[in-house]
Amino acid sequence: MMKKLLISAVSALVLGSGAAFAAGSEGHVENLDFSFENPFGTFDQQQLRRGFQVYREVCSACHGLKFVPLRSLADEGGPQMDADWVRAYAAELDEVYDPETDESRPRKETDMFPTRKGEGMGPDLSLMAKARAGFHGPYGTGISQLVNGIGGPEYIYSVLTGYTGEEVEMAGSYFYENHTFPGGLISMPAPLSEELVEYEDGTEASVHQMAEDVSAFLMWTAEPKMMARKQWGFVGVLLLGLLTTLLYLTNKRIWAPHKGKH
Repeated sequence: MMKKLLISAVSALVLGSGAAFAAGSEGHVENLDFSFENPFGTFDQQQLRRGFQVYREVCSACHGLKFVPLRSLADEGGPQMDADWVRAYAAELDEVYDPETDESRPRKETDMFPTRKGEGMGPDLSLMAKARAGFHGPYGTGISQLVNGIGGPEYIYSVLTGYTGEEVEMAGSYFYENHTFPGGLISMPAPLSEELVEYEDGTEASVHQMAEDVSAFLMWTAEPKMMARKQWGFVGVLLLGLLTTLLYLTNKRIWAPHKGKH
Protein backbone atom coordinates (compact mmCIF):
# COMPACT_ATOMS: atom_id res chain seq x y z
CA MET A 1 0.00 0.00 0.00
CA MET A 2 2.66 2.48 1.01
CA LYS A 3 4.66 1.60 -2.11
CA LYS A 4 1.72 2.60 -4.30
CA LEU A 5 1.31 5.84 -2.36
CA LEU A 6 4.97 6.67 -2.81
CA ILE A 7 4.72 6.02 -6.56
CA SER A 8 1.67 8.31 -6.79
CA ALA A 9 3.42 11.01 -4.78
CA VAL A 10 6.58 10.85 -6.88
CA SER A 11 4.47 11.06 -10.04
CA ALA A 12 2.69 14.12 -8.69
CA LEU A 13 6.01 15.72 -7.82
CA VAL A 14 7.28 15.17 -11.35
CA LEU A 15 4.11 16.72 -12.77
CA GLY A 16 4.56 19.77 -10.54
CA SER A 17 1.48 19.49 -8.35
CA GLY A 18 2.44 22.41 -6.08
CA ALA A 19 1.34 22.42 -2.45
CA ALA A 20 -0.61 19.17 -2.54
CA PHE A 21 -0.38 15.96 -4.55
CA ALA A 22 -3.10 15.32 -7.10
CA ALA A 23 -1.88 12.34 -9.11
CA GLY A 24 -3.63 9.02 -9.20
CA SER A 25 -7.28 8.07 -9.00
CA GLU A 26 -9.77 9.81 -6.74
CA GLY A 27 -10.56 8.16 -3.44
CA HIS A 28 -13.79 7.42 -1.65
CA VAL A 29 -16.22 10.29 -1.11
CA GLU A 30 -18.81 9.89 1.64
CA ASN A 31 -22.38 10.65 0.60
CA LEU A 32 -24.05 12.91 3.18
CA ASP A 33 -27.56 14.28 3.37
CA PHE A 34 -27.10 18.03 3.68
CA SER A 35 -30.19 20.11 4.37
CA PHE A 36 -29.68 22.25 1.25
CA GLU A 37 -29.34 19.50 -1.35
CA ASN A 38 -32.88 18.67 -2.47
CA PRO A 39 -34.83 21.08 -4.71
CA PHE A 40 -36.69 22.49 -1.70
CA GLY A 41 -33.81 22.27 0.76
CA THR A 42 -32.47 25.25 2.69
CA PHE A 43 -29.34 26.10 4.59
CA ASP A 44 -29.38 25.30 8.29
CA GLN A 45 -28.56 28.64 9.92
CA GLN A 46 -27.12 27.04 13.06
CA GLN A 47 -24.95 24.73 10.99
CA LEU A 48 -23.66 27.69 8.97
CA ARG A 49 -22.79 29.49 12.20
CA ARG A 50 -20.95 26.46 13.52
CA GLY A 51 -19.15 26.05 10.19
CA PHE A 52 -18.13 29.69 10.23
CA GLN A 53 -16.76 29.21 13.74
CA VAL A 54 -14.65 26.26 12.54
CA TYR A 55 -13.38 28.30 9.60
CA ARG A 56 -12.65 31.32 11.82
CA GLU A 57 -10.81 29.39 14.52
CA VAL A 58 -9.09 26.71 12.45
CA CYS A 59 -9.09 27.18 8.67
CA SER A 60 -8.60 30.94 8.34
CA ALA A 61 -4.96 30.74 9.42
CA CYS A 62 -4.02 29.14 6.08
CA HIS A 63 -7.05 29.55 3.79
CA GLY A 64 -8.68 32.75 2.59
CA LEU A 65 -12.15 33.61 1.24
CA LYS A 66 -11.15 36.37 -1.14
CA PHE A 67 -14.43 36.33 -3.11
CA VAL A 68 -16.71 36.56 -0.06
CA PRO A 69 -17.70 40.00 1.28
CA LEU A 70 -17.72 40.16 5.06
CA ARG A 71 -21.10 41.89 5.07
CA SER A 72 -22.70 38.75 3.64
CA LEU A 73 -22.34 37.10 7.07
CA ALA A 74 -25.35 39.18 8.13
CA ASP A 75 -27.44 38.46 5.02
CA GLU A 76 -30.71 36.57 5.18
CA GLY A 77 -30.30 32.96 4.12
CA GLY A 78 -26.76 32.79 5.51
CA PRO A 79 -25.34 32.68 9.05
CA GLN A 80 -27.25 35.94 9.72
CA MET A 81 -24.74 37.21 12.23
CA ASP A 82 -25.50 40.50 13.97
CA ALA A 83 -24.42 43.43 11.79
CA ASP A 84 -22.57 45.14 14.65
CA TRP A 85 -20.71 41.91 15.38
CA VAL A 86 -19.72 41.64 11.71
CA ARG A 87 -18.30 45.18 11.76
CA ALA A 88 -16.31 44.42 14.90
CA TYR A 89 -15.07 41.13 13.45
CA ALA A 90 -13.96 42.86 10.24
CA ALA A 91 -11.92 45.38 12.24
CA GLU A 92 -10.04 42.52 13.93
CA LEU A 93 -8.85 41.06 10.64
CA ASP A 94 -5.79 42.00 8.57
CA GLU A 95 -5.65 45.60 7.41
CA VAL A 96 -6.24 46.36 3.74
CA TYR A 97 -4.34 48.65 1.40
CA ASP A 98 -6.39 51.64 0.25
CA PRO A 99 -5.13 52.93 -3.13
CA GLU A 100 -6.92 56.25 -2.65
CA THR A 101 -4.95 57.14 0.46
CA ASP A 102 -1.91 55.02 -0.45
CA GLU A 103 -1.85 53.47 3.01
CA SER A 104 -3.33 50.61 5.00
CA ARG A 105 -6.59 50.93 6.91
CA PRO A 106 -8.69 48.68 9.14
CA ARG A 107 -10.82 46.21 7.27
CA LYS A 108 -14.53 47.08 6.96
CA GLU A 109 -17.59 44.86 6.58
CA THR A 110 -17.79 45.99 2.94
CA ASP A 111 -14.37 44.46 2.25
CA MET A 112 -13.71 40.84 1.36
CA PHE A 113 -12.35 38.20 3.69
CA PRO A 114 -8.52 38.23 3.79
CA THR A 115 -6.48 36.41 1.18
CA ARG A 116 -3.84 33.92 2.31
CA LYS A 117 -0.70 33.68 0.19
CA GLY A 118 2.84 32.49 0.66
CA GLU A 119 4.70 29.38 1.68
CA GLY A 120 2.62 26.96 3.70
CA MET A 121 -0.67 28.65 2.82
CA GLY A 122 -3.47 26.59 1.29
CA PRO A 123 -5.79 27.34 -1.64
CA ASP A 124 -8.57 29.90 -1.37
CA LEU A 125 -11.81 28.26 -0.21
CA SER A 126 -14.34 30.76 -1.56
CA LEU A 127 -15.54 28.50 -4.38
CA MET A 128 -14.02 25.20 -3.29
CA ALA A 129 -17.39 23.50 -2.76
CA LYS A 130 -18.22 24.10 -6.43
CA ALA A 131 -14.71 23.49 -7.75
CA ARG A 132 -14.63 19.89 -6.51
CA ALA A 133 -16.87 17.20 -7.99
CA GLY A 134 -17.50 14.60 -5.34
CA PHE A 135 -19.63 12.35 -7.53
CA HIS A 136 -19.41 11.50 -11.21
CA GLY A 137 -22.00 10.35 -13.69
CA PRO A 138 -22.90 10.65 -17.39
CA TYR A 139 -21.21 13.82 -18.59
CA GLY A 140 -23.48 16.84 -18.76
CA THR A 141 -26.65 15.10 -17.58
CA GLY A 142 -26.47 15.89 -13.87
CA ILE A 143 -28.10 12.53 -13.09
CA SER A 144 -25.50 11.57 -10.51
CA GLN A 145 -25.72 14.97 -8.82
CA LEU A 146 -29.53 14.72 -8.72
CA VAL A 147 -29.37 11.31 -7.04
CA ASN A 148 -26.28 11.69 -4.85
CA GLY A 149 -26.22 15.42 -4.14
CA ILE A 150 -23.96 18.30 -5.12
CA GLY A 151 -20.73 16.50 -4.32
CA GLY A 152 -18.46 19.41 -3.45
CA PRO A 153 -19.36 19.61 0.26
CA GLU A 154 -19.15 15.82 0.49
CA TYR A 155 -15.67 15.93 -1.03
CA ILE A 156 -14.50 18.53 1.52
CA TYR A 157 -16.00 16.52 4.37
CA SER A 158 -14.38 13.31 3.14
CA VAL A 159 -10.95 14.90 2.82
CA LEU A 160 -11.17 16.36 6.34
CA THR A 161 -12.15 12.98 7.78
CA GLY A 162 -10.08 10.82 5.43
CA TYR A 163 -6.73 10.90 7.26
CA THR A 164 -5.34 7.51 8.31
CA GLY A 165 -2.58 8.80 10.61
CA GLU A 166 0.22 7.55 8.34
CA GLU A 167 3.03 9.93 7.34
CA VAL A 168 5.52 9.74 4.47
CA GLU A 169 8.76 11.74 4.36
CA MET A 170 10.20 12.72 0.99
CA ALA A 171 12.96 15.22 0.27
CA GLY A 172 12.72 16.62 3.76
CA SER A 173 8.95 17.19 3.57
CA TYR A 174 6.14 15.27 5.23
CA PHE A 175 3.00 14.10 3.49
CA TYR A 176 -0.04 12.53 5.07
CA GLU A 177 -2.05 9.54 3.91
CA ASN A 178 -5.64 10.41 3.07
CA HIS A 179 -7.97 7.87 1.49
CA THR A 180 -10.08 10.57 -0.23
CA PHE A 181 -7.44 12.90 -1.66
CA PRO A 182 -6.39 11.98 -5.24
CA GLY A 183 -3.11 10.09 -5.14
CA GLY A 184 -3.51 9.16 -1.49
CA LEU A 185 -1.08 11.72 -0.05
CA ILE A 186 -1.66 15.35 0.92
CA SER A 187 0.75 17.96 2.24
CA MET A 188 -1.77 19.38 4.73
CA PRO A 189 -1.73 17.63 8.12
CA ALA A 190 -5.08 16.72 9.63
CA PRO A 191 -6.57 20.10 10.63
CA LEU A 192 -9.30 18.77 12.91
CA SER A 193 -9.18 16.90 16.20
CA GLU A 194 -11.82 16.05 18.77
CA GLU A 195 -13.15 19.08 20.70
CA LEU A 196 -10.81 21.41 18.83
CA VAL A 197 -13.40 24.19 19.05
CA GLU A 198 -16.06 24.87 21.66
CA TYR A 199 -19.31 25.43 19.82
CA GLU A 200 -21.26 28.40 21.03
CA ASP A 201 -24.55 26.48 20.75
CA GLY A 202 -23.28 23.61 22.89
CA THR A 203 -23.06 21.03 20.07
CA GLU A 204 -20.42 18.35 20.61
CA ALA A 205 -17.42 19.26 18.48
CA SER A 206 -16.45 15.87 17.08
CA VAL A 207 -14.24 15.68 13.99
CA HIS A 208 -17.18 14.50 11.88
CA GLN A 209 -19.45 17.26 13.19
CA MET A 210 -16.88 20.00 12.54
CA ALA A 211 -16.09 18.62 9.07
CA GLU A 212 -19.77 18.52 8.14
CA ASP A 213 -20.41 22.03 9.49
CA VAL A 214 -17.48 23.69 7.74
CA SER A 215 -18.35 21.87 4.51
CA ALA A 216 -21.87 23.33 4.68
CA PHE A 217 -20.43 26.78 5.37
CA LEU A 218 -18.13 26.51 2.34
CA MET A 219 -21.13 25.53 0.22
CA TRP A 220 -22.75 28.77 1.36
CA THR A 221 -19.65 30.83 0.49
CA ALA A 222 -19.74 29.31 -3.01
CA GLU A 223 -23.53 29.70 -3.42
CA PRO A 224 -24.71 32.46 -1.04
CA LYS A 225 -27.86 33.07 -3.13
CA MET A 226 -28.82 29.41 -3.44
CA MET A 227 -32.08 29.81 -1.53
CA ALA A 228 -33.21 32.76 -3.66
CA ARG A 229 -32.23 30.88 -6.81
CA LYS A 230 -34.30 27.87 -5.76
CA GLN A 231 -37.30 30.06 -4.96
CA TRP A 232 -37.18 31.84 -8.31
CA GLY A 233 -36.58 28.54 -10.05
CA PHE A 234 -39.74 27.12 -8.47
CA VAL A 235 -41.73 30.19 -9.54
CA GLY A 236 -40.29 29.82 -13.04
CA VAL A 237 -41.39 26.19 -13.24
CA LEU A 238 -44.92 27.14 -12.14
CA LEU A 239 -45.12 29.90 -14.75
CA LEU A 240 -43.84 27.58 -17.47
CA GLY A 241 -46.42 24.98 -16.45
CA LEU A 242 -49.19 27.59 -16.61
CA LEU A 243 -47.96 28.84 -19.99
CA THR A 244 -47.81 25.29 -21.35
CA THR A 245 -51.40 24.66 -20.25
CA LEU A 246 -52.63 27.91 -21.87
CA LEU A 247 -50.80 27.12 -25.10
CA TYR A 248 -52.30 23.64 -25.17
CA LEU A 249 -55.85 24.94 -24.65
CA THR A 250 -55.30 27.72 -27.22
CA ASN A 251 -54.02 25.20 -29.76
CA LYS A 252 -57.10 23.00 -29.26
CA ARG A 253 -59.42 26.01 -29.66
CA ILE A 254 -57.73 27.17 -32.87
CA TRP A 255 -57.69 23.76 -34.55
CA ALA A 256 -61.09 22.55 -33.34
CA PRO A 257 -63.02 23.88 -36.43
CA HIS A 258 -60.57 22.22 -38.79
CA LYS A 259 -60.95 18.88 -37.02
CA GLY A 260 -64.73 18.96 -37.02
CA LYS A 261 -64.99 19.68 -33.32
CA HIS A 262 -67.16 22.57 -32.15
